[in-house]
Parts: sequence; C-alpha cells; structure tokens
Amino acid sequence: MKRLTKYNRIEVGQRIRNRRILIGWTQEELAEKIGRAYKYCQDIERGTCGMSVETMLSIASSLNISLDYLIYGKMESEKENSSLLIEQQTILNILGECSDKKRRYALDLLKLFMKACDDR
Repeated sequence: MKRLTKYNRIEVGQRIRNRRILIGWTQEELAEKIGRAYKYCQDIERGTCGMSVETMLSIASSLNISLDYLIYGKMESEKENSSLLIEQQTILNILGECSDKKRRYALDLLKLFMKACDDR
C-alpha cells in the first residue's frame, strides 16, 4: 500500500511566499488576485491556517504553479523543474549585473507586464 505524504501547512506557506516574491508581488497584491483578505494571506504564508480547495486552486492559478507543487513541493516533471531553475537563474544573473536603478525599473516593467497579461 502506498504511504500518503502528510500535508504540511508551513511548507505550503513557504512555497507560496517564495513564488510570490519571485514574481515580485506583495502579500496585498496576492490577496487581491485571489479575492481574499490580506491578513488571511499572511496566515497562509505563515502556515497558521489551512485553506479551502477553492483557495488552493486560486493561489496555484495566480502563481502559475501546479497543485502537486503547492501541496507536496513536487514539480510535474524533473524537466520542468530544471527548465524553471535555468530561467530563474538567467533572470537573476541579468538583474545582478544591473545598477540598482535599472533593477528597480526592470521590476516595475515586469510587474506592469504581468498585470497586462492578467487583464487579457
């Protein structure tokens, strides 16, 4: 019989926080996108409360992650994980070579681009 992995709210909250920060959103922005209160998002990220299936789906969709990754920390495939890590590292390398002013400008542009994509 296959052993079920235990749901760990703290680890789920950390994955949400890490992805939110990677995207460049504040907790307030995530709360707005999923239609929940800011305080509730804080509690989820701390792992002090659980969440409904609807909230999990909304978070996963907003952060563009799978439910497997959200709940268990597993990417859908190793190839996806490797590709994602390469993309993230490329972005970090590019930003690491910029001045503070250029980096802030790039972040503002990325946020604007992400919002424009959401509005489509």
